[in-house]
Amino acid sequence: MARPIQPLSLTADQRRELRSIVNRPKASVRDVRRAWIILNRTDGLSQQQTAARNHLNRCVVAQWEKRFRQHGLAGLADAKGRGRKERLSPDLKARILTQATQPPRGRRRWSVRSMARAVGVSKATVQRLWSANEIKPHLTRVFKLSRDPRFEEKFWDVIGLYLNPPDKALVLCCDEKSQCQALERTQPGLPLGVGHIRTQTHDYYRHGTVTLFAALSYLDGKIFRQTAPRHRHQEWLRFLKQLHQETPPDLTLHLILDNYGTHKHPKVQAWLQVRNRQQLKAHGRDRCVLHFTPTSSSWMNLVERFFRDLTEDAIRAGSFSDVPELVTAIEDYLAERDLNPKRYVWKASGEVILAQIHRARAAQANASESTDNV
Repeated sequence: MARPIQPLSLTADQRRELRSIVNRPKASVRDVRRAWIILNRTDGLSQQQTAARNHLNRCVVAQWEKRFRQHGLAGLADAKGRGRKERLSPDLKARILTQATQPPRGRRRWSVRSMARAVGVSKATVQRLWSANEIKPHLTRVFKLSRDPRFEEKFWDVIGLYLNPPDKALVLCCDEKSQCQALERTQPGLPLGVGHIRTQTHDYYRHGTVTLFAALSYLDGKIFRQTAPRHRHQEWLRFLKQLHQETPPDLTLHLILDNYGTHKHPKVQAWLQVRNRQQLKAHGRDRCVLHFTPTSSSWMNLVERFFRDLTEDAIRAGSFSDVPELVTAIEDYLAERDLNPKRYVWKASGEVILAQIHRARAAQANASESTDNV
């Protein structure tokens, strides 16, 4: 006569937890296996049937069933102290982590291999420790904190235009992409294909440069543009006159600019004053209002985001035999973009950004003090 199956019962919460383990995509194999052991046994299967269904030995099923009966779900976890013992001493770990910020003499940074040779461990060990502690000596982020004494005033002026655009006005993010080079590769590259990447020669011929003046409309993503061979106040003034002609005459143009000298040239200021006087007489408001970003803060001008897309999509990978060919490529890209303008929306909170800047300034000050003390 067969031995009767000893029943195993679960509470609703225990069953729900075990079901979540077996359905979790990133659950470990051992956790899923132990959960199925308990679920199969509570469904009425014997230990032998459970072992066969999960491709285990019956003794393994009996072991985890016993652990569950004694300790519940906590009994399915590995006991403390199990597994391979740590072979690295705490002092050696601390040395690998602290010296990561102290490059060897004559070098600017450690690599995993050079650190491994210096401390006498494998490069995989160094890699695991650095990864676990978010240490990345091979990466460098480019940044510059603004020293503009009116930083916060200018910051909130520009952010206010993004977050609360004024009525009866156009917000235009303006800048120049100067020195766009017409580079011709010395040899044609191989195209992208299945199994191999696109190729491009490292050397090139220079055929001159062109400057792209652009104004990004914040509300609809439209790009007003003009190309010119040079980058002076004369070309900037010509672009302003184009904006004046191509935009509705009863609207005020709020222009977000950087602090380049051409934007503040006396002749430019004189032209703006004349236009504003005429606009006040005709419509009771200014025609152009200039908003300057803080120095070293071009990231606040959203037209820079468009310049990045233009560079990546139309210029960097191209090969141009002369400047007119480069200008044609830019115009073709912009004509295609005009069919479906892309709007760049400012979503970041001004308070959060300022808090990050204040922390960066404090960290920079601490780093400077540490360097001086050394």
